[in-house]
Amino acid sequence: MKGYSDATKRFLLAAKHAEKTALQQLSSNCKLVNAVKDVIHQLQRERGISNVFLASRGHRFESQRAEQVELSLKREQALRSQLKSMYLTGTESFSNIRLLSSITLALQGMDHLPTLREKVAKLNLPPLDSTQAYCRLISGLLSVVFEAADVASDPVITRLLVALFNFMQAKEYAGQERAWGAIGFAETHFNRRLCDRLEQLQVAQQHSFGIFREFADAQEQQLWTELEGGPATRDVKQLRNMIQQLADGSPIAEELSEVWYEVATRRIDEMQAIEEHLTERLLEVATQRVQQADADLKNHRRRLQALENQPEPGSSPLTMLFDPAMPGLQGSGALDPNLANGAPSVPDTNGFPQSGTPTANTASGLADAESLSSHRSFYDLLRDQSEHIKRMSNELEEAKRAISEHKAIDRAKLIMMQQWNLTEDAAYRRLQKHAMDQNARISDVAESVIRASSKKPA
Repeated sequence: MKGYSDATKRFLLAAKHAEKTALQQLSSNCKLVNAVKDVIHQLQRERGISNVFLASRGHRFESQRAEQVELSLKREQALRSQLKSMYLTGTESFSNIRLLSSITLALQGMDHLPTLREKVAKLNLPPLDSTQAYCRLISGLLSVVFEAADVASDPVITRLLVALFNFMQAKEYAGQERAWGAIGFAETHFNRRLCDRLEQLQVAQQHSFGIFREFADAQEQQLWTELEGGPATRDVKQLRNMIQQLADGSPIAEELSEVWYEVATRRIDEMQAIEEHLTERLLEVATQRVQQADADLKNHRRRLQALENQPEPGSSPLTMLFDPAMPGLQGSGALDPNLANGAPSVPDTNGFPQSGTPTANTASGLADAESLSSHRSFYDLLRDQSEHIKRMSNELEEAKRAISEHKAIDRAKLIMMQQWNLTEDAAYRRLQKHAMDQNARISDVAESVIRASSKKPA
């Protein structure tokens, strides 16, 4: 007699197998994130080069643009191959609907990249429209990374994905700053509105970099410190100061567009090196977590096999029915003086808890201690798994706090867009301004917008 049914055993193993399967899916998602990261980086370069090409009316960066389009196409094909192997093999197990929806939207944008590139090549598109198109596609690809982090079920991997997503988001803001700056230099003048937009992008970078640093490890923190104090960042800051001094519309040499692009690109390429470090660690950790889950599943099977070969104990095993650590009758602890004083309960020979310290009256029960202990190991296995899941859930909740804040910002932007007829960009800038005026986090301002909206009568 095993003291547990075959169904109980199978469900215990099924839970562990489900954890392994979830980690395998998560590992695949990490590989997808790596491919998306590479596409985004190349599209960011293509966007900046296209801006200079368009703003200079085709006089600058023509050959660089053709070379960059080829690089972008290679990364795009690698991503499409990754997606096909993950989801279109005929044996796929579909994952979260929001992740799949984000992938679909990004693919639809990539399907129409040839049209955008043709318009750019023929100078049939203003630089601003080209920038907007690339930004929308990159935003769609970043949503894939965000959803991969949101559906992650492992706290260690989730923290890494949160760090990576926010670093990629900050790098995208840096890319947009490069794009706007390229337009201003190539058109040979800036104005106050463009300068304000560049400043807002700098603030947005610092916000996302701040979240990245919160979830980054010591080595990544060091890489970031070196980047911020390095020559690439110093050169960008010098040109930023120059741009602010040109806010009155003073004319500037068109050739500075190439200088700005090269300087901003050096900084972004150094960010790419940190991105590579993050994704390498992500893939390594994901592999390790799958291997650990597989080892745990095999260990569960070995322990269960050992239990089946044990002789039947002479006493009843401890189960959740008689485990004082499990929640039971509400308020019953106050009726037990030993529990109230913090004294533990120990099971009697029939498996029922009795209060206080064991005495001679329990000698017969303790005589069976070794047998009881071995028979209890199945329940211990259950409790260990339950505690493991609880611990993982608590750690996961903390890791996903930044994701919840990001969702709050998106929801607040939508509310402001609907109530005040704003564009998404204008809504975000207003959130930024309120946060700066109140010296508060932008997520806190977003939560206040959501609360205020919920109190308004329908």
